[in-house]
Amino acid sequence: MSRIKTTFDALKASGRKALIPFVTAGDPHPTATVDLLLAMAEAGADVIELGVPFSDPMADGPVIQRAGERALKQGVSLRTVLAYAREFRARNDRTPLVLMGYANPVERYGLDAFVADAKAAGVDGVLIVDYPPEECEEFAARLRAAGMDAIFLLAPTSTEARMAQVGRLASGYVYYVSLKGVTGAGHLDTAAVAEAVPRIRRHVSVPVGVGFGIRDGVTARAVADVSDAVVIGSKLVELLERQPADNVALTGAAFIREIRAALDKD
Repeated sequence: MSRIKTTFDALKASGRKALIPFVTAGDPHPTATVDLLLAMAEAGADVIELGVPFSDPMADGPVIQRAGERALKQGVSLRTVLAYAREFRARNDRTPLVLMGYANPVERYGLDAFVADAKAAGVDGVLIVDYPPEECEEFAARLRAAGMDAIFLLAPTSTEARMAQVGRLASGYVYYVSLKGVTGAGHLDTAAVAEAVPRIRRHVSVPVGVGFGIRDGVTARAVADVSDAVVIGSKLVELLERQPADNVALTGAAFIREIRAALDKD
C-alpha cells in the first residue's frame, strides 16, 4: 500500500481532511528546500507537492512562475529535485511526497530513468500538468509498477468522459482545479466546488483534493467541508519568496500550522 493511500485511509478513519502544500523546489533558496519540507511535515502537512522548475509553466500564475524562474537561475534541475527528495526521505519516512511539473524535463531525463530514480529517491506520486490521461496510460502504468501513484488534474471544464478516463488511471488522489485560468487567479466559489466534487466522485474512487484560490484558514475550511483534501500553493509560495534562507522553514511551518488548525477546528 502506498504512503498516499495509507495517509488518506488514516485521515478518513479519524474524520480529518488532508492538507497538501505546494512549494517550488529550490525557491527561494536551494539550501532551504529540504528543511522547509521537513518543517511543513512536522507542522501538519499530510502530503507535500514539490514543484519541478520549468521555463514555460503554462498553467501557473505570476507567483509560481517567479518561483520557477528563481530556482532555474540558481541551477535547480530535475536531478536537483530528486536529490532533495532523497534527503527528505532519509529524514522523514512517513509523509508522502509528490513531484509536480511538466512533461519536458521528465522526457529530457528519460521516462524509464525518471521512474527508476524517483522510486529510489522515495517519491510517492507524480503529477505531470501537461500529460492528459488519454496520452499517458503507459506512463501511469510504469509509475504503478514502481509503486508510485499517477495523479491527474480535473477542472471545471472537464467533461464526464474526461472524468471517467481519469477514474480509470488515477491513484493516490485527483487534484480538482477549482478555477478556470492559472494558479493564484480569481475568486474561490465554494458553492461551485461543492457542486463539482460529487460529480467527480461518481467517476473516481480515489480521494478528491481541491486547489487554486485557497489562501487562508477560512477558505481552506470551506473547501475541506466538501472535499477530501485542500491543496495550497500560490499563497504559500508568495509568503516564502521574500524570506531569508534561515527564515523559510519557520515561515512555512507557521502557515501550515494556521491552516491545519482551521481544518481541525470543531
